[in-house]
Amino acid sequence: MVKMIGNKSRTRTPVVSSLSLTAVLCHFLVNININGNVNINGNGNVNGNNNNSVHVQAFTFIPNTMKTVQFNLNSNTAQNEKINPNLNLNLNLNLNLDGNTRMTRKKVTKKNKIRTAKLSSSTSSSLYSSSYEFDSDESSEQIIADEGQSSSSSSSSSTMTLDTTNGADTTEATATATAATSPPSTSFSKFDSVLEEVGLKDQVSSVIMEEISTKKRIVSRDDIFCNRELNMSGLRAIGFDMDYTIVQYKQPAFDKLAFDGAKEKLVHDYGYPAELLDVEYDHTFWVRGLIIDTKRGNFLKIDRHKYVRVAYHGFTPISQRTRKDLYSRFFNQVPSFSEKQYVNMDTLFQFVDASLFATLVEMKDRGADYYTSADGDADGETDVDDMGTSMLDFKTYDEIYRDIRQCVDLCHRDGVIKDEVARNPEKYIVLDDDFIPMMKKFREDGVKVFLLTNSYWEYTSDAMNYLYHQKDVDKETKLRNEWVDLFDLVVVGSCKPAYLLDPYLNLFRVNPQDGSLLNTDGVFEINALGENGAQKFLDQGTIFQGGNWKHLTAMLEIEAGEEIMYVGDHLYSDVLRSKRTLGWRSVFIMPELPEEMETFYKQQPNQRNIQKLRKLRDELSLYADTIRQDSDLNDPEIQNKLAQIQSDDEKVKGKLKEMALAYHRAFHPIWGMMFSAGYQDSRLAYFVTNYACLYTAKATNLGLASTNRSFRTSGEALPHDKLLSDEMSFFDDSE
Repeated sequence: MVKMIGNKSRTRTPVVSSLSLTAVLCHFLVNININGNVNINGNGNVNGNNNNSVHVQAFTFIPNTMKTVQFNLNSNTAQNEKINPNLNLNLNLNLNLDGNTRMTRKKVTKKNKIRTAKLSSSTSSSLYSSSYEFDSDESSEQIIADEGQSSSSSSSSSTMTLDTTNGADTTEATATATAATSPPSTSFSKFDSVLEEVGLKDQVSSVIMEEISTKKRIVSRDDIFCNRELNMSGLRAIGFDMDYTIVQYKQPAFDKLAFDGAKEKLVHDYGYPAELLDVEYDHTFWVRGLIIDTKRGNFLKIDRHKYVRVAYHGFTPISQRTRKDLYSRFFNQVPSFSEKQYVNMDTLFQFVDASLFATLVEMKDRGADYYTSADGDADGETDVDDMGTSMLDFKTYDEIYRDIRQCVDLCHRDGVIKDEVARNPEKYIVLDDDFIPMMKKFREDGVKVFLLTNSYWEYTSDAMNYLYHQKDVDKETKLRNEWVDLFDLVVVGSCKPAYLLDPYLNLFRVNPQDGSLLNTDGVFEINALGENGAQKFLDQGTIFQGGNWKHLTAMLEIEAGEEIMYVGDHLYSDVLRSKRTLGWRSVFIMPELPEEMETFYKQQPNQRNIQKLRKLRDELSLYADTIRQDSDLNDPEIQNKLAQIQSDDEKVKGKLKEMALAYHRAFHPIWGMMFSAGYQDSRLAYFVTNYACLYTAKATNLGLASTNRSFRTSGEALPHDKLLSDEMSFFDDSE
């Protein structure tokens, strides 16, 4: 029943509300009664009497979808209290969902919950749930377009409604949208001034405002940061990568397995100098987001405009002049850094490649200092190595990098890494107590969950069993693979990013007891099974290898990309490709983020001074330019003033250089801040901003948010907006 409770507000505009209902795996009809006078059924039929007037757009509820119903309420009576027509009304909404709830997921032991049943203040005309548009203020342009020019005459109205979409997770199929009318708060609140200015101070709960406003917001290493609005209640499935996402590794121990294994292969199988075996792995030299120039043996940090800010050849810094000659001084060609010779360091795995490549670049450049081959002089023959010429002289930088890539890849396949981790998982895998609770919560809230990893079954089983049991277990326990019950389906050996691009890759079913594979006909087999074909297909087993995104969406019974969120650590394979190609919502995992955040917070005083001095330089430049435009440049007094301005600017510039150097070195002694290159966003920041809807330090941070959470961006601004919003600026509107 819907109860209409008179609001003391006297704003004379009709209430326009939208009723959003989400059902997960349920068939039902909805009956809504307003004071027992109006009946709205699932076919859109409306019956009303007394003084209530209701208009409802016809609708039909379909399982696994969200429907939005728009209606206007005009009433002269509400709970026997006489009020004026067209008043804003607070609605207390109770939805009775009648019908049969059907179980369609294997191994779910409790009744699926209704994901969402909530009253929204949005005036959007959308008839489906969206993980994008969920705030009325976010749809301002669309509202203007819908209303046309007539809206201009009423644009001055002070009517405002509270956003109620961020409701708490409910355990019953009910929803409430009540606004407490409390007296104005007399205590300090950081939102007092804005609430009073827009006329909301008397309408919102003073208790709530006091609770959220009197303290500073705590930002922690577990926070989730938003680049693009995301409504969790609009998601029907969440997928996870495994390596460096669900399973976090201990550094540098884990990477050292690949580094040492690749060294052995390069020396003994490829004939590289034996001195390579003496090199130790140092992961601290590198940061995520660099670019490897495999043709020249260089490592680059570029900004979002593709300008190279820092460059190293091997471990040796490249001078500014050489850097510009190599990457900037072109007449008709500017490198895009997407050419084949450039490799992006988008994941922590690539630190191993970078370390080996830089080491061999140094060896190649030093030539005769490294001439001993792995077999030395055992053959008794005089060869090119004995004549002081290294085999590296006969290889290009690009060939060296390809050899390294092959050796590192082989270490991931031949057991060098997998077997050691299986024997001693406690040395390499970070346990996370939040993993199981997060997965169970998603399943209980009706969200489908899947694992999509490039690792093959044997290694996936070892790593996930250790994470699940929080310890190394015996073989019999491993074979049970109890962790699989946390997922609706598991895909190993997925070969991302091809999995997200190629619709013709074949899908195989995995036997978890021995890892053997069985052919499937994929989507054709699912369709051939008829009604509930996806569930029948999964009833035969939920573990697969290979395939492509079409198989995944068919098994999940999802058509819209925005209803899937994928969580991964690889900026290209996990985030960019899933977002750009399929329209999935994306979450980027950065284990190194907390350290970056801590340094940034501690460096705030220095950073603020840097920004102020940069503004001072801008003011000096503007002042000097004004003098040049308006004065006689032959006047000695003007010349002296300009000279003084230049002298002051040089002093400020020198101090700025010193401060900026200290600022960047606080983050990393070589590469500086990951998300900045000079005073611009780095390439890493550009791609994170454009393709990661959310980003955070570890995957289980998502478990700290409810499935009704709405994430909002802090807003974006161009330079003119930033300058005008500066408290030291004012706008001159004279012509």
